[in-house]
Amino acid sequence: MQSNVGLVIEEKAADIGNFMVGRLLPFRKKRAVGPFLFIDHMGPACLKEYQNLDVPPHPHIGLSTLTYLFEGSIFHRDSLGNAVEIKPGAVNWMTAGKGVVHSERTPEYLRDESKFLHGFQIWVGLPKALEQGAPSFFHIEKEALPAWEENGIHYKLIAGKIKGKEAPVPVHSPLFFIEIQTEDAARIAIGDRLFGEVAMYVLSGEVRIEGNTYGTKQLLVAKKASLCAFETTQATTLYLFGGTPFEEERFMFWNFVSSDKAVLEQAKTNWKEQNLEAFPKIPGDSEEYVPLPEPKRK
Repeated sequence: MQSNVGLVIEEKAADIGNFMVGRLLPFRKKRAVGPFLFIDHMGPACLKEYQNLDVPPHPHIGLSTLTYLFEGSIFHRDSLGNAVEIKPGAVNWMTAGKGVVHSERTPEYLRDESKFLHGFQIWVGLPKALEQGAPSFFHIEKEALPAWEENGIHYKLIAGKIKGKEAPVPVHSPLFFIEIQTEDAARIAIGDRLFGEVAMYVLSGEVRIEGNTYGTKQLLVAKKASLCAFETTQATTLYLFGGTPFEEERFMFWNFVSSDKAVLEQAKTNWKEQNLEAFPKIPGDSEEYVPLPEPKRK
């Protein structure tokens, strides 16, 4: 990103239960990029026949979750009654609004087999007017996502809109989430199609920006989206996240996001007391749940 790398965020390990992920956002010096509040790089992990992903029922408010897999499979269930298996290249887009509960598990037919799991788990903030709206869920198959080639460079728009392209994921604010793949060294200047803030994650390969080379396990945050230009030095797969940031600050506690701290406190109470009006049970997965985390002692 032409004289444009403002911050390099190193991927750090985080525990989400029985699975370790690489956390990219939030970061102490950069809490969000555009409306993107939270990005976890999940895997790559080879799970043995006795190992499975099991994230029991847990709640969300005030955000949309986006799941995108490179390898493996996850079975999603939620309190709206959705039960969907997501496979590589497809998108699960769940908008929590005033409150939703979901679980993520290894599908039954894979639980006794060795398997791989690799992908992104992402949270996108909601505009203030929609933070307490009705929850919803959409599953978009990979074939529905815009994909194109320019000068031997492969592009896929996973969510959002850029100049000339729009994905079918029903986002709630101006944003983009783009996959770019090169088979060899290439120069890419895409800034004239972008807007707001932008960050880059190199999944494989490397990029050169202003004479510096960057590889995997880093999130590069640009100073200005319109200056987004870079070179790949080999076969490379990378992702661009970004869009228009919100005017209001977003506060986060655990799985809850809101521009109003009082709303977060009420969500804590509702989950701790298992208020079924606020957080209904999940059909087919209601025997357990993730308890509210205890406050950290100072």
